[in-house]
Amino acid sequence: MSSELFLYNTLTRRKERFKPRDDGNTVNLFTCGPSIYAWPHVGNYRTYLFEDILQRYLEYLGYNVHRMINFTDIEDKAVRQAAKAGVSVESLTRPIGRGFLADCRRLGIALPKIIPRSSTSVDQAVYLIEKLLEKGHAYRQGRDIFYDPLTFKGFGKLFGLDMSRWPKKKIRFRQDTYPGKRWNLGDFILWKGRRESDGDTYWKTSLGEGRPAWNIQDPAMLTKHMGYTTDIWCGGTDNLYRHHDYNIAVVEAVSGKKLSNFWLHCEPVLSGGKKMSKSTGNIVYLDDLANEGFRPHHIRFFLIYNHFQERIHLDDDKLHKARGKIDTLRDLAARLKKSGLAANSDGLGAPGSDDRLTAAFESRMNDNLDVKGAVDAVYTPVKQLAAMKAGGTLTPEESRIAAEKLARIDTVLRVLG
Repeated sequence: MSSELFLYNTLTRRKERFKPRDDGNTVNLFTCGPSIYAWPHVGNYRTYLFEDILQRYLEYLGYNVHRMINFTDIEDKAVRQAAKAGVSVESLTRPIGRGFLADCRRLGIALPKIIPRSSTSVDQAVYLIEKLLEKGHAYRQGRDIFYDPLTFKGFGKLFGLDMSRWPKKKIRFRQDTYPGKRWNLGDFILWKGRRESDGDTYWKTSLGEGRPAWNIQDPAMLTKHMGYTTDIWCGGTDNLYRHHDYNIAVVEAVSGKKLSNFWLHCEPVLSGGKKMSKSTGNIVYLDDLANEGFRPHHIRFFLIYNHFQERIHLDDDKLHKARGKIDTLRDLAARLKKSGLAANSDGLGAPGSDDRLTAAFESRMNDNLDVKGAVDAVYTPVKQLAAMKAGGTLTPEESRIAAEKLARIDTVLRVLG
């Protein structure tokens, strides 16, 4: 690759030069997808946009990105929500999944053509659980099956869990998810034996009748469709509590291989000073912003124009400032694209007639995907170029080259029109 990309790796707690596991040109990228029991909100899309920028920039650098994103459609919340609404889980989740795809198109988020669902990977979940039972990492307790983290050396290494706090007494946690940023110091569930409250959401398998728990679903979808290793694993920082270390424990216990060399985590969007959540009542949807006059490129820019490791505070002032900045930059870019001869141009010293635009962009992006720094780095020279063209001191060729460089940069940002 012509540029060296450095990424902050949650696993090692430092920036590291990125290279694929096999030193080749292909990057296997796993990005945690939505739980489609409820409509995604603006905070959810911040993570998907960060992952979109990562994929696009890897491709910009010349990598062939093999990306996977998934739909979680049979976790506890989906089963309960479907029962409450008096519909099947599929009837509940299908329209939400379609809505997610439509929103991604609005925001310019590129997605793989095939998106696995946890409900279509039950066979692989069963296979993994059987392997974990054979290896002594999992055990039956009544109709359920649990994972004992104490059997896996290095459990909690991603979060940095202090295992000295682990209780002597055996404790089992049966729910798929638990509220808040807390650790469940005990065994986590892999298989939920069939119960009346599950309705028709169960499978007849070699493990018995039941369904896979949430923390086996991502490993099942990954290993069925991508394999047992990946180069980069992405998600929100909330997954650092329990979920991602559970994923590591499951996959690495079966394969004996390191699941991912790089782990990247995105901070949330805050609304009213708190993370968006139903319980808090501070959720904002894309349509809410659209109804206030914000177009898709305004929303995309607002959500990417911050470092992914910094929280975003959603408020009117910040939204309007972001809209103003990107609309101005789009106008400047449009002026450079516009055809027309410059009568007094001598072609000397135009910023952007060499590689300065590209170098400024890549310098910031290579430093841990600093999108804000990258946009700011190209903003001033683009403004200068547009002024030179308006003043007749930029040749048509220089204008064309600058516009082409901006167009290439926009294959990553996707906000310039």
